[in-house]
Amino acid sequence: MKKIITLISLLFLISLSSFSQEKPLVVGMELAYPPFEMTDEKGNPTGISVDVAKALGEYLGREIVIENMSFGGLIPALKTKKVDIILSSMTITEQRKKSINFSDPYAKSYLTLLVNKRSPVKRPSDLNTRGVNIAVKKGTTGHVIATQYFPKANIMVFEKESVCVLEVTQGKADAFIYDPLTVFKNWKKNPDTTRPIFDQFQKDVEYWGIGYRHGEDDLGKEINGFIKEFKENGGFDKLAKKYLTEQKKAFDEKGLPFFF
Repeated sequence: MKKIITLISLLFLISLSSFSQEKPLVVGMELAYPPFEMTDEKGNPTGISVDVAKALGEYLGREIVIENMSFGGLIPALKTKKVDIILSSMTITEQRKKSINFSDPYAKSYLTLLVNKRSPVKRPSDLNTRGVNIAVKKGTTGHVIATQYFPKANIMVFEKESVCVLEVTQGKADAFIYDPLTVFKNWKKNPDTTRPIFDQFQKDVEYWGIGYRHGEDDLGKEINGFIKEFKENGGFDKLAKKYLTEQKKAFDEKGLPFFF
């Protein structure tokens, strides 16, 4: 009888242990947007978003698995449960909110222009002209805004940021619409063929959030709790110092709003 009770107790403890262990949290991101989402020299995920994901995992007490995929495939992957959340510098938009939920904002940005030096484009409004070619990355807010704000232009849609930049440097596109950090970085890399236009032409700034599925409100509350605590403890400031010291200094000098 004693052996039976011991066996039952052991099975109960094993069952309780298995029940209490959460499954890994699968995080979808496109590792092609340094320094937020990228890979190191060994091909391992790294960057600001990766560090945030790891900190979120520690907060939730769950293992983190990074799933690298194209930006345009992130929302479908979340909806079909191939990933549990999206943490990939994704802007919160009303259109996206029809498909998924977003956490409270953790960063902000706005759209700017990387322009070919020989292009006649001097200000954002010049893009809304017939014969002007605009390069955009598929599925980004730059893609959406280009079609809304500049209907007279020819919108050239590409899968990769690097291709959009190449189109501008080669003069095949007048401008590439993307965030100021990317524009700043690629202007520094290509000073002889490009110039930046940092004028804010959108009505509002863009806010980034962590995406999760409709109906998973408990997870959403936990994510929001993490973001609040991470901000209060200076987590984002530490990441800016780790990854974005030069960029923040340049943004401050130009009076540009920074991400955090």
